[in-house]
Amino acid sequence: MFDGVAERYDLMNDLMTGGVARAWRRDVVRAVDPQPGQTILDLAAGTGTSSLPFAAAGATVVPTDLSLGMLAVGKRRHPELGFTAGDALALPFDDDTFDTTTISYGLRNVEDTAGALTELRRVTKPGGHVVVCEFSTPTWRPFRTVYSEYVMAGLPTLARLVSSNPSAYVYLAESIQAWPDQERLAQLMIDAGWNAVQWKNLSGGIVAIHRARA
Repeated sequence: MFDGVAERYDLMNDLMTGGVARAWRRDVVRAVDPQPGQTILDLAAGTGTSSLPFAAAGATVVPTDLSLGMLAVGKRRHPELGFTAGDALALPFDDDTFDTTTISYGLRNVEDTAGALTELRRVTKPGGHVVVCEFSTPTWRPFRTVYSEYVMAGLPTLARLVSSNPSAYVYLAESIQAWPDQERLAQLMIDAGWNAVQWKNLSGGIVAIHRARA
């Protein structure tokens, strides 16, 4: 499914969020706080757009994704990045490899959320951090209803106009609706062995960034 939308994936992200996704990406970079010499795993990196700021900060970033189609598009656009094919439930890295691990809008797509969080913990150095950015639950109830209607109707409609694979965005809408809220995701992270879990709501809770320490 992701192979089929790889070419226009970044364009669709901008269109369906009205460009706000770029601001969200900047918030993720601030949460990761990349430093020269650090090693960062960017899981579910897709075409590598999310990885570029980490590399620009002087960190060694490893964009990793299960979709070979996404990786191929990313490598063509950003040949300087070391794209790696990898399954979030069986990462091809040794224990305690990365100073920071991060995943944006990808944890929802892993079959076993707890398993992915545990695997991220395995490859993060003791004292290192994880940053999870994911669609979440708006905190204001009236807006939550409007947002839910947009997600279920607006995204698939927009996808039919722009995307080569509109059914992928029907899945996207359904997966957003089924995703745990901020507090439940924090508890899943704690259960997976992460400490000092905190979260920050973006755009009223449409998106939340969770950060924790290994």
